[in-house]
Amino acid sequence: MTDDPAARTPSEPTDLDALAGRGSEIRLIAVDMDGTLLDGDGKVPPGLWSMLDRLREAGIAFAPASGRQHATLRREFGAHGDELVFIAENGTLVTRGDDELSSDPMDRVFVDELLEDIRGFRHDVGVVLCGKASAYIERTDAAFRSQAEKYYARLADVSDLTAVDDEILKVAVFDVEDGEKHTAPALERHRLTHQVVVSGHHWVDVMNAGVSKGRALRAIQDLLDVTPEQTAVFGDYLNDLDMMDAADFSFAMANAHPDIVAAARYRAPSNLDHGVIRVLERLLG
Repeated sequence: MTDDPAARTPSEPTDLDALAGRGSEIRLIAVDMDGTLLDGDGKVPPGLWSMLDRLREAGIAFAPASGRQHATLRREFGAHGDELVFIAENGTLVTRGDDELSSDPMDRVFVDELLEDIRGFRHDVGVVLCGKASAYIERTDAAFRSQAEKYYARLADVSDLTAVDDEILKVAVFDVEDGEKHTAPALERHRLTHQVVVSGHHWVDVMNAGVSKGRALRAIQDLLDVTPEQTAVFGDYLNDLDMMDAADFSFAMANAHPDIVAAARYRAPSNLDHGVIRVLERLLG
């Protein structure tokens, strides 16, 4: 990271005026979705569409970075998605528009063993098996389905997840009570060979070792010939943590997990206050 007098300590809000006009230094912006870009209703803020036009005119690439499915991200961005780079499924799938740039499927023997392990949990969970072609669930009660449908536009009901024929990118576990408190510790032994990432209050994701949003972002930087000094990132939860190290302009949302606040160089207003749009307006201004 470069030394920057405009940076603030993690405990202090960033003076957005200090960032005015610094967008000329930026060539790539990576933005988490839930709790970061999306508002309290899970909607894209209206100001994003004109902002994407401004970023394109300024030659700045925009990369949604999410635990969400690629199909869900494409649905959210519509026609604008043709020109975006997507970091989907927490970095296990990276695309430009609909063209795959990279993917990291999991070993199927491990996936089946993991599913059997989760079925033995004593606390209340639901599982989404995240494949390239679709996401799959075998728990179909309305409460769990409503949660899964928020993040997976392609969602199929199956009687047995171990019988699914697809390349599996990620196993997402929905903890009805608290993922960090219950499910993450229950999956601790799998950290020896795989990543176990708390991606939200209720969600814990298991992926291949080394896969992350940050690693995907660094690959995009190499592809676009962009440096960390030319990169801005926005995030709020633990699956955004290593993105903070890949960008000089790293922003923790006001509603962010304390570890994200500690890792970021700047603070952005809450997603409820359209913090990403407000910061980008100052940067471009």
